Amino acid sequence: MRKLLFILAASVVLAACKNETKAPREVKQYTIEQFFQTESIGGGSFNKDESKVLVNSNRSKIFNVYELNLADTSLTAKTNSTVESFFAVDYVPGTDHFLYSADKGGNENDHIYLQKTEGTVKDLTPGEKEKANFYGWTRDKKTMYYGSNVRNPQFFDLYKMDTSDWAPKMLYKNDSGLDVNSISYNERYIVLTRSVTTDRNEMYLFDAQTKITKKLSTDSLGDATYNAAGFELNDEYLYYITTEGNDFSYIVKYKLADGTKEKFFSTNWDVNYMFISENGKYHVIGINEDARDKVLLFDHASGKEIEMPKLENGYIGGVTISPSETKMLLTVVSDRSSANKFLYNLETKELKQLTKTLTPEINSDDLVDAEIVRFKSFDGLEIPAVYYKPHNASSSNKVPALIWVHGGPGGQSRAGYNTSIQYFVNHGYAILAVNNRGSSGYGKAFYKMDNQNHGDKDLKDCVWGKKWLAEQEYIDTAKIGIYGGSYGGFMSLAGIIQYPNEFAVGVDVFGVANWMRTLKSIPPYWESFRKALYDEMGDPNTADSVRLKNISPLYNTEKIKTPLLVLQGANDPRVLQVESDEIVAGAKKNGTPVEYVLFPDEGHGFVKKENQIKSANETLKFLDKYLKKEEPKGKLN
Repeated sequence: MRKLLFILAASVVLAACKNETKAPREVKQYTIEQFFQTESIGGGSFNKDESKVLVNSNRSKIFNVYELNLADTSLTAKTNSTVESFFAVDYVPGTDHFLYSADKGGNENDHIYLQKTEGTVKDLTPGEKEKANFYGWTRDKKTMYYGSNVRNPQFFDLYKMDTSDWAPKMLYKNDSGLDVNSISYNERYIVLTRSVTTDRNEMYLFDAQTKITKKLSTDSLGDATYNAAGFELNDEYLYYITTEGNDFSYIVKYKLADGTKEKFFSTNWDVNYMFISENGKYHVIGINEDARDKVLLFDHASGKEIEMPKLENGYIGGVTISPSETKMLLTVVSDRSSANKFLYNLETKELKQLTKTLTPEINSDDLVDAEIVRFKSFDGLEIPAVYYKPHNASSSNKVPALIWVHGGPGGQSRAGYNTSIQYFVNHGYAILAVNNRGSSGYGKAFYKMDNQNHGDKDLKDCVWGKKWLAEQEYIDTAKIGIYGGSYGGFMSLAGIIQYPNEFAVGVDVFGVANWMRTLKSIPPYWESFRKALYDEMGDPNTADSVRLKNISPLYNTEKIKTPLLVLQGANDPRVLQVESDEIVAGAKKNGTPVEYVLFPDEGHGFVKKENQIKSANETLKFLDKYLKKEEPKGKLN
């Protein structure tokens, strides 16, 4: 499992900097309400005759389940929730019934629901504190696999449900804190993993016939990860993804009969996933290539790569191949529009756009493309980042800027559309999304550079990112702030505490303020990951608590002299509301300008459109007041 999801030198620009080659120009500014008229569509499972796909969309201001008609591209609402977000899972094979998942108020206790064609709904996993994950269908499509912690809140057991009666049956009882990775089609083999550290795990093969568990991971250096990609349709081979002996992950083909293995696919970036189509005609490989998705399609029998369709705008971020293997649903990603769905006919090569998610009220030419840049940090280490430059920025029209810090600590800022980023850039803020040391996507050596060094060298990477911004002739060097969510929120707080003269403002979105409390109060279903997490962050029950206390912003609030905005979800199970309550109270004692926005119906991430609008709107007002230092709009001089 990857890590928990929460620069004075010349730059090296690796991508063509489109915005720098164009003359500065003024663009139309849009309201946050206009930005959030843009639709977000996800999912995409084919129905029984492949005439429709099941998706989720937030066009109703909250996510609901829809059917997307492939012939006329119409969207028909299948659910009408106004309180909780519903996310499409799949059609029940051979029927028009479907499954969707939902939690309550962002508590992350997801349940799986069955909705029949007549509209009746059944909670298939109704435990009060149960969390359930859909794993797929049996080969004959009569049974569903899923994981659930209903028996023990700390661990996920493997279950199956026959669609004739939807009664749960346990397939694997997990008393050892292992994670189910994959199931063979004949149900004889179950691939299991165990987290050792956040950058190392072990992989096992459980034989349901012999009850023998065999260790598959053979890492001799103690620094590799392993994750199953799936079984061959005849269960002769297992494919898995590993970093064993390599800085980047690659695919291995493992023969179950004799344990022989061979490298199946590798490149100079991390391989994220692989899957084989319904009847084995194709296999798909997904790669994380310098903060952008790259998807490759292959003829499975020959291994020959098949050319993907050409796109006028954007790039392919994901695909779903229909059961007949004649159609492919594409998720097309763009920097200046939320993702769209396209249909590609694998036989006729016809490409058809199914959705247009960007609101017609916004001209995409007024938005900006992401640029992949690199800069040298304090110790000479090259740090990658994703950069957004306003169209109107110039040496005669200097603009304020933000250092943007991702969650994790092992997350990654990716190129692609981000509503809040485009909104802030449209209103005149440059944004540098730093992928500091410890970020994923750049090899395992880079990934583990922040272990038990959080808020130190990784934070210095952000400070040196600020220095890189200050070197750009169109940046107002006195107006650079820091913004982050989850772990990035901690980094934002640490930034204004440790470097009060570097950042003019700080924005903390559900950031960790007290590491000892956060590490002790992790959700129960993270138990299998607890030791690995403590190995990286430090164990709050040992002498590590001294360092954890020292880096915790809560114990350094007297140093907060920088204007601060804090945003928090009341139902957050990862970073508790008390973290933000206390950091706000502590900072206010200094007479520091502090603003606090609490969302009573959100968790670790804001899902409802009205809350996303309020979050972005309050942030821009704060930035305009304390960073750009404009008079409030509408105020008479």
